Amino acid sequence: MITRYALFEGSIKPGLTDAFRAAVLEELLPKWKAFPGALAVRVTFAEARDEGAPEFPLILAVDYPNQAAVDAALASPARTEGRAATEALLPRFFTGRIHHHVTTAHDYVLG
Repeated sequence: MITRYALFEGSIKPGLTDAFRAAVLEELLPKWKAFPGALAVRVTFAEARDEGAPEFPLILAVDYPNQAAVDAALASPARTEGRAATEALLPRFFTGRIHHHVTTAHDYVLG
């Protein structure tokens, strides 16, 4: 399985954390869930971090069965719509940058 992460590195404007989270879930999550070929979409909001660690108030993870599915999703109109919605929402709440990382999972069950 391939997971593409979007790491939102930066900070939420003071006093807007709850509004940011609600807007992401209401305005962006439906767009991200529409990516073709996606097996799962996980939106995670930061609760704490180590002292001195960079701030990531939001991490998006989208699972795909293979790289071809990732490539198809990135070329799709759904991705274009998702990017436009993200670019429209972020200036209201977020200061920082977004970077993407693609990983291959190797799961090990304990017990």
